[in-house]
Amino acid sequence: MRNAFVVTETTKAPAAQQPFVVDELVCFALYNASHAITQTYRSVLAPWGLTYPQYLVFVVLWNEGAMSLRDLGSRLELDSGTLSPLTKRMEEAGYLERARASDDARVVTIGLTDKGERMREELAAVPACVAGAMKLDLATATQLRGVLKQLADDTRSFDTTQTTGAPDVGR
Repeated sequence: MRNAFVVTETTKAPAAQQPFVVDELVCFALYNASHAITQTYRSVLAPWGLTYPQYLVFVVLWNEGAMSLRDLGSRLELDSGTLSPLTKRMEEAGYLERARASDDARVVTIGLTDKGERMREELAAVPACVAGAMKLDLATATQLRGVLKQLADDTRSFDTTQTTGAPDVGR
């Protein structure tokens, strides 16, 4: 039986003796692809001095409008320790406005300024540029996105406390 976590077939050896080959690890292939794509975004976004996470903040706010910092963090799956300094830098650059809710000072709402809204036009070519680097047709990109979303959902729901008898997930 083929292990769903291994890219190539290997001879079945006892689990304790089975060698780990980095090129057969799905996690390494995902890491490597993610790193390559992030590097591409870094190069494409460099003229604006933006990072990939900052670009994602723009994309969410352009499409969904102003929201609480907490909701933005949930949407991007970023913790407040990452998101707060990131949005503060974007605010200092004039892209965002941060406002405390009048009824609860703990709630910070993030919204785009006019300058932040105008960035939509300036950054309009970014998705096509990165897609061109990936060389995926629309059908393959759609299928890959679905597989990766399912992989993320399944991995998040995996109960790591019950590892006895678990499949060979280290690979």
